[in-house]
This record gives sequence, C-alpha cells and structure tokens, in this order.
Amino acid sequence: MAGDLVLGIDAGHTVTKAVLFDSAGRQVARGVGTVPLDTSRPRWVERDMGDVWRTTHRAVRTCLAAAGVDGRAVAAVGLAGHGDGLYAVDEQGRPVRAAIVAMDTRAEPVLAEWRDTAVWDRALSLSGTVPFAASPAALLAWLERHEPTVLERARWLLSCKDWLRWHLTGVVATDPTDASASFTDMCRGGYSQELLDLFGLGRLVDKLPPVRACDAVCGTVTREAAALTGLAAGTPVVTGAHDVDAAALGIGATEVGELCLIAGTFSINQVVWDRPVTDLRWQCRRFLRPGQWMLMSTSPASVANLGWFLRIMDSPAGPRGDVYSAIGQEVGAHLEGPSEVLFHPFVYGSPHQRPACGGFLGLRGWHGRGHLLRALLEGVVLNHRWHVDVLCSHLPITGPARLTGGAARSVVWSQMFADALRRPVLVTDVEESAARGAALLAAGAVGPIGDGTGPFADAQVVRRHEPAPERVAVLEQAYQLYREAEEALWPVWARLDSASASE
Repeated sequence: MAGDLVLGIDAGHTVTKAVLFDSAGRQVARGVGTVPLDTSRPRWVERDMGDVWRTTHRAVRTCLAAAGVDGRAVAAVGLAGHGDGLYAVDEQGRPVRAAIVAMDTRAEPVLAEWRDTAVWDRALSLSGTVPFAASPAALLAWLERHEPTVLERARWLLSCKDWLRWHLTGVVATDPTDASASFTDMCRGGYSQELLDLFGLGRLVDKLPPVRACDAVCGTVTREAAALTGLAAGTPVVTGAHDVDAAALGIGATEVGELCLIAGTFSINQVVWDRPVTDLRWQCRRFLRPGQWMLMSTSPASVANLGWFLRIMDSPAGPRGDVYSAIGQEVGAHLEGPSEVLFHPFVYGSPHQRPACGGFLGLRGWHGRGHLLRALLEGVVLNHRWHVDVLCSHLPITGPARLTGGAARSVVWSQMFADALRRPVLVTDVEESAARGAALLAAGAVGPIGDGTGPFADAQVVRRHEPAPERVAVLEQAYQLYREAEEALWPVWARLDSASASE
C-alpha cells in the first residue's frame, strides 16, 4: 500500500543510517553508509560535506531496495543528526569549507580565554550551558580569528541534519534542540542577541537558520533529491531533531525524571526535566516538546574508544554485527577478580575542563588483549558513572536507566552499566533509536499512515540488567582508583597536552 511507511535518517559522526518503519514502529529495512573523518591535523576533526550528502542519499536508496519498495511507499521523512559542530554554506547552499564535527578541539584556546570571566557565568545563566570546544559559539569565534573569509562567504550556519534537509527540500531551517546549542535563551526560547554579543558574534545573527518545531513539515522532497534517493518527489520532510533527543524518543525515555544513556561516539547521559536546571557539568537545552528541557552531561568518551582500539588491534573474526558478541565472550573470560588494569577513555576528549588523555594503567607482562578489553569497557562505563553521579548530585533521579547505542548490543557491557551505576538498566528492542525517533516525529506530522490502524507502539524492554552485588563491589573499587588516578595524572596530562599543542 502506498504511503504506509516512514523513513528515519540518523546522521552520526561517522555512520549514517536510513531506516524504514511501519505504522507500529517496527523496523522494516535499513541502509547504512560511513563518512570518513579527516584527522590529519592535531585537534581538527572534519569531514567533506559532499560526502555526508552522498552517503545519505545512497543509504536511503539502499534502504528502499532492501525493503523491496519504491519511494511512493514512504509517507514522510524524519531527520536526526549529531549536534554541535558546523556546516557552513553560501547563498546557493554550497559548502564554504569542510564540516567540523563535535569531536574537534581546535577552539580550546578560545575557551581558555572565556573561562573565569563574565562570559562563562553569563552564558550558563542565559543559555543553560557553557561552550565546549566544538560548540557553535567556540567554533565561530575561532573562525572569526583564523578563517574570517569563511564567515564572510557563509550565508547559513547549519547543523548536520539541517544540511541534509536542505539537500532533500531546499528549505533552510533548524529546530529548538539544535538551535539551543549556543545561542538560544534557555527560558524564553529563540535566539538571543545578548548571547551572540557575549561571544563577540553579534554580526552573525542573520546567518542563523529559522527555528521550526521538530515535528513540523519543513518542505518536501525535490525532484533532484528524488532522483538520487529513490524517494517520491513531494514527500513531506519534517524539521527533525538533535540525535540525542531523537534517540530518547525512539526508546521511550521521554518521561520527566527518566534516565537515558546513549553509549555511542559520545557518552550521553540525560534526563528530561520540566524546568531548566543549570550546572557547569551539564547542558540544559530545549527538548522536543515546549515546556520541557533536556539535561545532558556528555563527553566524547564512550564507544568510540572501542573503535579506536579495534583499529590498532586485530578485530574479532566475523561480520561487524557479531563484534559485540565476540568482545563479550573475550571479556567474559577475564571478569573474575578485581580490576587489575584501568583505562581512562579520553582518546577523543573528556568531560573535564582540564586536559586529559586516554591511557591504560597497571599493565603487566601477563596481561593480554582480554584484560585490555575488559579495562576499556569498564573505563567507558566509569566515565558514564561520573556523568550520572553529576546529574544525581542535584536532581532526584530514581529508577532504572534506559540504555541505547553500541554498548547496548553487548550483554556483558550492558551488565557493567547496571553494576557501576548500582541501578537496573533496561535495553529495548529498538536497534536504531535516533532513526526511530526521527521517524516517529515524521509520522506524527502527517497523521495516521497506511490504514491508520496503529500509531507507533512503545519500545519493548527485551533485557533488564539488575546490579550483581559482587560486581558492584568490584566496580566501586575500580571507580575510586579511576578517580584517584585522574587526580594524580592532571599535571602529567597538562604537560603532554602542551607538547601536543606545540606541534
């Protein structure tokens, strides 16, 4: 039947997924593509904007082919993408430079100037967050100093999903979740000229895209985009959302006070709240629904560490889908006893304002790859623990945590989260949470699809991990050592960071 499916597109830092869902929210098919990151310069993490679009339209075509349908079967398209970073385009929508993604740290010197000044406190009180190296405020300030012609040529300063929607529809826009990355008034909503002026970026206000509701129809698929994607021209496309908000929606973690963990490239630890609450250690941003805020404590220090490790070591045999199972078996054989090796998962960054590096501690000649993998998985979990403790220090968060992202695919890793957080962890049947959330926004925008017999069903919990007392004690001890090692290593990390910066 025509128009009985919805398409969700999730464009992450390295992987883009196009996923079809039926009217009950069940996954029908997907297409996946990867976009290489350019890390050839220290601290710079970029990618070609043309590659981002090509990967997306190929993933959509692959998804349609896998489902055995043509574009007429798709009622609407939803978009989600990584937040922060920068996708700058000219009047015709052409890139004016490579995209900068949220793992980039070139703007750290800008932050160093802003910290301990009125900028820091005012940014927090007005926007709900202080800048980090790859937030739009920091990146635009860096470009103002080092690449001013880029800003002169730029007509629009977009986020990832907004770049893709422009290609699909020709419409320039963004949504409240991405708009609140740097320049939105936390309480009143909308862009704040005061915030732009605070960062010395006041002249750029007209380059910020208009803000539309996440579930608003924001254009239709053009003939050009239809030819590339296989979608039907005229198919509605909604504004979409930051992928972390979409993921929460996709797995059903949208109730006020419910803890949601996304263990992907970034360590995302978030809770929806019914009022803005600020702290230097988390971000308070607008949520999908008016009158609600997403409180997120984040760092680029989660499953990306595993990807790094597997690039420099031999990956387990078998298809990529079996990697988590193979790693679980390998780590499971080395789970007895206390944690002999510690890992700080800061290969791409940390949650701390002071410089920090990734690294193993406690290695001995009898330790093998399995010991290192156990340490890596535990280190990632302990970093999530730090974020959760931060949120719980100010907020009455009780009950289980919902877990999604790569780590949720591993039973062993998911259990580690329950043991380290000392609370139950729930894993749902949703494999592609951000894509499902984007599709749900699209479905809501166009009303009942297909025969209209069923809106998206709730995500079903397929695993519940209860804390295991013996492992709780092991990981509590490991966490205390992990934190003590951090304190001891700050001076060393600072010196290493200075050496890297001078290269």
